[in-house]
Amino acid sequence: MATIPVELGMNGLPRLSSGTLGSLSASVHRPGYSREDTGVGQVHLGVGAFMRAHVAYYNDEAMNVAGGDWGIAGVSLRRPNVRDQLSPQDCLYTLAICAQQAVDYRVIGSIKSIDVAPEDPQKIVALIADPAVSVVTLTVTEKGYGIAPDSGALDTSNPDIGHDLSQLELPRTTLGFLAAGLDRRRNSGGGPVAIVSCDNLPDNGVRLRGALSEFVALARPKLRGWLDENTSFPSTMVDRITPATTTADIADCRAAIGLVDEGLVRTEPFTQWVIEDNFPGSRPAWEAAGAQIVDDVEPYESAKLRLLNGPHSALGYLGYLGGYEYVHDAMQNSHYAAYIRYMMTNEISPVAPEPEGMRHNEYIDECLARFSNESLRHRTWQIAMDGSQKLPQRMLNTIRAQLKCGGSIAGISLAVAAWMRYALGYDEQGQPIDVRDPLADRFAGIAALASNDPDEIVRCYLRIAEIFGDDLPQQPSFVSTVTGQLRQLMERGAVDTVASYVNRAGST
Repeated sequence: MATIPVELGMNGLPRLSSGTLGSLSASVHRPGYSREDTGVGQVHLGVGAFMRAHVAYYNDEAMNVAGGDWGIAGVSLRRPNVRDQLSPQDCLYTLAICAQQAVDYRVIGSIKSIDVAPEDPQKIVALIADPAVSVVTLTVTEKGYGIAPDSGALDTSNPDIGHDLSQLELPRTTLGFLAAGLDRRRNSGGGPVAIVSCDNLPDNGVRLRGALSEFVALARPKLRGWLDENTSFPSTMVDRITPATTTADIADCRAAIGLVDEGLVRTEPFTQWVIEDNFPGSRPAWEAAGAQIVDDVEPYESAKLRLLNGPHSALGYLGYLGGYEYVHDAMQNSHYAAYIRYMMTNEISPVAPEPEGMRHNEYIDECLARFSNESLRHRTWQIAMDGSQKLPQRMLNTIRAQLKCGGSIAGISLAVAAWMRYALGYDEQGQPIDVRDPLADRFAGIAALASNDPDEIVRCYLRIAEIFGDDLPQQPSFVSTVTGQLRQLMERGAVDTVASYVNRAGST
């Protein structure tokens, strides 16, 4: 019998791999199916930490319970980092599920391969065209859809989109790879396929279908009819907090499992995946892993974006400005915790859907407990990224709904003002903030021109129609509330401003 070579990791210790699975600590959960005998039935674009904590986890559990050839061919669209971490480990990695007092380590085996798209674009095209594949999932963030944020239409001004429209044989973008792969699938008789977005976007399936249809109409018009008849785009709602992994986390994992794992992912016990029941072919038994297969995802999606993501972003901005590195640190401030609960209960809950299985009072308590989970160590700076892409769905639609019914917007407007303050690019001590956002240059221009004048800063931000639309800048109560909140943040700082808000709210 051939000996499986063992890769050595840091300090010369054995590295997690197929050859070392047997030496794992007894407490570590491992795949209950034969990886060698499991075929690939799914391609995933965007193999980041969230995908490995969520999609790959669900596939792993589905195969543990129901079997099937649901191994995943993973694709990194930009960088080789994940491939370089996981290939020496036979694409095995540990998922550290972090509760308040304990960590449960689980080895995930559902990923069978990882390829880096720029290194061999045609290989990615062939994976999507493979007739054994009936599901393509993707986690490419809001920026990966090639959609202009102001119009929702295909962003043909994007240079990579422009490249793919003219040179589809060497795609660079998500839409390019999908179009090229589906076109080859059409020509080779590959059969129907579901394209499943797992990004935090409202109507993510609808938006992906629209963008891809626009792209195909320009790049491969003959593909349009086949696309309509042979593909589906189920909308989904995903939820699992996945903070960045640190070297200390890797060291803790090494001590716990007895092997080196350089592909470790940390997450929380809570997980939710709501999936529209719209598949033209076979799919993994995700429901065996706890996924909800429903006719309409929208109410779940809207409730989660407003009740969970909005307050989470508020903690990101107010927490960072207040000097809190981690979300749980901010939640230990009694005023911050009271602010988040009050906003969720009194401003968001009245205008959020309440679908089956998501009773608001229970969901709010659950969210607050998740935010307070000390073992996650979720950095406020990480949550604060890409605010221009997130604000409309997470906060501004709630404000619109409250304005329509005459409800309070003070708490959620404070979160918007905190985003404005954060995006100026300097903290309360005058030190620079590394603002990661597609519109960061525009925010820097506002900071340079507005001269610390809250009225002018708000006016400048509200001119960004792709964030605030044409309606909110015309709402006097919104403009005055945000301006007042921003002035207080700039004069008194985040901690005092939150305390003042809570004291006022408690007296009403």
